[in-house]
Amino acid sequence: MLTDLSITNIAIIDNLHLALGPGLTVLTGETGAGKSIIIDAVGLIMGGRASVDLIRSGLEEATVEAIFDISGRPELQQSLTEAGLEAGPELLVKRSISRSGKNRIFINGSMSTVAVLTDIASRLINIYGQHDSQTLLRTDNQLALLDSFAGTSAVREEFATIFKAQAGVCERLADLDNQEREAVRRLDLLAFQSDEIAAAQLKSGEEQELEEQRRILASAGKLSSVSGEAFELLYGGDGAILGQLRRISASIRELAGIDHALGGLATSLEETYLQLEDSAISLRDYTTRLEADPAALQQADDRLDQISRLKRKYGSTVEEVLAFQQQIDTELEELRGREHDRQRLEQERDGLLEQLRKTGAELTTRRSTQAARLRLALETEAHQLAMKGAVVEPALEALPEPRATGYERVEFLFSPNLGEPPRPLAKIASGGELSRLMLAFKQVLPEGDVPTLVFDEVDTGISGATSELVGRKLKNVANRQQVLCITHLPQVAACADHHLRVEKQVHAGRTTTGITVLDGTERTREIARMLAGEKITDSALAHATEMLTASQQ
Repeated sequence: MLTDLSITNIAIIDNLHLALGPGLTVLTGETGAGKSIIIDAVGLIMGGRASVDLIRSGLEEATVEAIFDISGRPELQQSLTEAGLEAGPELLVKRSISRSGKNRIFINGSMSTVAVLTDIASRLINIYGQHDSQTLLRTDNQLALLDSFAGTSAVREEFATIFKAQAGVCERLADLDNQEREAVRRLDLLAFQSDEIAAAQLKSGEEQELEEQRRILASAGKLSSVSGEAFELLYGGDGAILGQLRRISASIRELAGIDHALGGLATSLEETYLQLEDSAISLRDYTTRLEADPAALQQADDRLDQISRLKRKYGSTVEEVLAFQQQIDTELEELRGREHDRQRLEQERDGLLEQLRKTGAELTTRRSTQAARLRLALETEAHQLAMKGAVVEPALEALPEPRATGYERVEFLFSPNLGEPPRPLAKIASGGELSRLMLAFKQVLPEGDVPTLVFDEVDTGISGATSELVGRKLKNVANRQQVLCITHLPQVAACADHHLRVEKQVHAGRTTTGITVLDGTERTREIARMLAGEKITDSALAHATEMLTASQQ
């Protein structure tokens, strides 16, 4: 609910503050007193276009500030938090307009943008007048009004959820199609690489073993010659080292029998002999096993060349080549699973399409049925609001392709005169007619989400009993939502819970607009003025008192 509105330096308004409460508040006053300027100021708070023409002449800047009570709107507080703004029980909006072009928006003390302001304000306040009945003029809003009347909002949300899910699946399928050619090429390449590595049957550490084997095979002749010569020197003949060492060991052992101090040396020589004998036998066995094998050497060379080629293509080591194979095998599995993914997505898409058709058919049927009821209800209200013979027709049109809102669009057609064909509301209805049509909607629709409604020109072209009826209908709406109404009709003003008079004042040679809160005698005199003009008679005062009394019943 809008609780406070402050306007500074806009048009002929110098400094104006309105404290507003729940229920129906009317603003009355002479033509040109500044009532429409207040509506323009509210429009700025809603994110409307900021024009330097609004700035009071001779001044450089104008501001509008508004305070809203949002204590019962947790979803709005959440939106403020998500936008990086402070959220609390009150919402303070300030908008400044500068001739230099430095226009600024502040929401709860933080700078913000028109887009954020428009989104937030659209959930707090709506203006219905000659230039501001966007709720009625936009076809997407018209569809929402029909759904609100038909009670199909839940079905519509369900349809939108299915539509979004189905669109997401179709997008993923399209991505698969777009990637199909590249995927086939990628699949062929990876399959070739995987097969090439797999065919090599690589093993970790194999390359080191092959290098060792190749060195031995390449030096087989030298190894055999040197090891054979070493065996001969150790063990081969009478002059061999082991033969001489055996004789030396025996001599020392004999001497140790004389001098026991030589026992340790004798033992050491015997152990050395045994160790050398083992080495000689090992050399003999090694030489016997070792032989030149050109075929084995060639095989090792070929295998090392094969490994080298794979390393140049897939990794610097055998381990890296094997890791690369594991990686591409994983990707191959994913690519080969694409067809399974496609089949699954197609089944999911077909299932969602069936749900969409079923839910859409229900939505279409209920909209078609309720559109006729809404037309009857709106025309009944319109006829009571001085639009005799008016036609208000919610015309449904099937869409070539479904949207998130369903299989059809709706456009309200309007004819203010009996016998004239109805035309789109946006092209034919006047500002006053739009305001009264919105009032008619408010009579037949459930309670809306927007807490504050502003009606301008709702009384254009009506008088008498119709005026009283308009006032009572406004009061009925005000039982559910805060209503601000600019009116020239005493019958409407008499129904208000709060009455504000807008009037011009002259201070220091300049004209300004002021607001007076009317109550008691002052309110009676204002309504009498609206009845009789500037010369207020006793009969006008009596009539005004009677109207005020009747409006409270």
